[in-house]
Amino acid sequence: MLNLDSTEEIIAILAAVAIIMGFAITTYKEIKTTIAEEKSKAAEIQQAEEKVKELIEYLDAKSELINTVAEANKKIEDKKK
Repeated sequence: MLNLDSTEEIIAILAAVAIIMGFAITTYKEIKTTIAEEKSKAAEIQQAEEKVKELIEYLDAKSELINTVAEANKKIEDKKK
């Protein structure tokens, strides 16, 4: 087994602590980045859903208008007969 004097032990402990802190900081930054990306994706999905709802409302209004015009045309044709 290695015999280290106190200075070498302190240096080894500091190096180990520095490595562990480096891993911890890197992991923390990666987690923050992942969370930011997920929030961005969630916001994009919400915007897409809102656009889809708006388009559905538009199509419903348009089909209602088309049905109203068709009924009006049918009544006009019935009156002509």
